[in-house]
Amino acid sequence: MPLGVAALVFAWRELPRTPLALHRFDWLSAVLSAATFGALITGIDNLRRLSSAVVFQLAGAAVGGALFVWRQRLLAYPMLALGLFARPVFALSVMGSICSFTAQNLTFVSLPFFLEEVLGQTAVETGLLMTPWPMAVACTAPIAGWLVDKHYPAGILGGIGLAILSLGLVLVASQEAHAAVSQIAWWMAICGVGFGFFQSPNNRTILASAPREHAGSASGILATARLVGQTLGAALVGLIFVLTSAGPGGIGRGATSALLIGAGVAAAGAVVSSLRLFGFRQAEPAPPG
Repeated sequence: MPLGVAALVFAWRELPRTPLALHRFDWLSAVLSAATFGALITGIDNLRRLSSAVVFQLAGAAVGGALFVWRQRLLAYPMLALGLFARPVFALSVMGSICSFTAQNLTFVSLPFFLEEVLGQTAVETGLLMTPWPMAVACTAPIAGWLVDKHYPAGILGGIGLAILSLGLVLVASQEAHAAVSQIAWWMAICGVGFGFFQSPNNRTILASAPREHAGSASGILATARLVGQTLGAALVGLIFVLTSAGPGGIGRGATSALLIGAGVAAAGAVVSSLRLFGFRQAEPAPPG
């Protein structure tokens, strides 16, 4: 906590000063947004139950989302600057972020089951074997941030990062029972390197793509993409387990399937990230509203 307070104090001095908004807070947009994401997240979470209620929840999310977008287009000062999505580099970066966090949560939720049920590791060993991933992210993210500051395209860095993550997940999923601990830890670190190489350049691109007056919307979209990806990944694991856990070894099959699907999602994210290289400029200003 003291370190967090100190970081906030130092960051406050460096943050740009922006004028306060003169318009009132739009409560109706806030309610529509909350209802949309509440229904969406609940519906995604209930996919594993294969209930008919899921249809109504997802339909409610679609209706709420449509009403929210319709209202934003009517406002002179919208809560969400939808014009940001008219920029391909911004939209692709958000899509890549959703893919990366979906793959991450597919992995993090299913990995303990895989390590214990398939590879025969203990609970303590499972915790230790998952540690190389965040450690590798912490070491790699600053390097990736430095590279993008040196004008290496975020599309290249992000595409390579998610391709590495995809490869790492395939290698983890291919391990057999009682595989060497050092080998498992190495593949986990490879996954972390890939994730770290994607996140820093991608987050920077999302925020840098928006003009200063839309910085709040860009930051909110960045956080929303992360939460949608994490929720979708966790819900998909539950659905995969429901579909594959019947019979002996079902949990292990489900965990392996989740890892491989996570690898596929990461590979799709790598393609999305690489599409940013085709004639899109990061410094191009976003359209208003």
